[in-house]
Amino acid sequence: MRLPLQPVAPSIDDPIELLQACHDKVRRFAGLTVRLRAHLADRGADDQAQEAAKSILRYFDVAAPLHHEDEDMDLFPALRALGQTDLNARIDELQAQHDSLGRLWQALRPWLMAVSAGQTHEIPAEADDFAMAYPAHAAREESEIYPAASQLSAATVQRISEAMVRRRTAP
Repeated sequence: MRLPLQPVAPSIDDPIELLQACHDKVRRFAGLTVRLRAHLADRGADDQAQEAAKSILRYFDVAAPLHHEDEDMDLFPALRALGQTDLNARIDELQAQHDSLGRLWQALRPWLMAVSAGQTHEIPAEADDFAMAYPAHAAREESEIYPAASQLSAATVQRISEAMVRRRTAP
């Protein structure tokens, strides 16, 4: 059972706006991994480092998978239905990146779990890739995919919004 990070409004008028807000958090927490590494070198796994690690874990364990589901299960299929070959090729490429981003996350997660428990642990080689790949992926979606959502019907946008709310509402 998944619990939402925070309550979601009963409706989402603009799902693209919510997805972009998620990307802002992706950038913030991916950047925090870099700052955490520097902090650990200076101060070790102190309370501040532990809280930072817990925040990163919460975001990428709960919110990021929901965000990927929003895209993979709702937005991308709706955009594919527009029948635009170039758009569909870019969606294919970016959707495939969700898997590689997931693998990077799984490589980083044990390090963050150790830090959140106050332990020092070797920083995985994938840490830099993670910190760069997630924001780059978000930027590509924002520039190459999300603008096409303006071509979706109001009914389709409403269906996407409702699915996003359901995904974030505990049963």
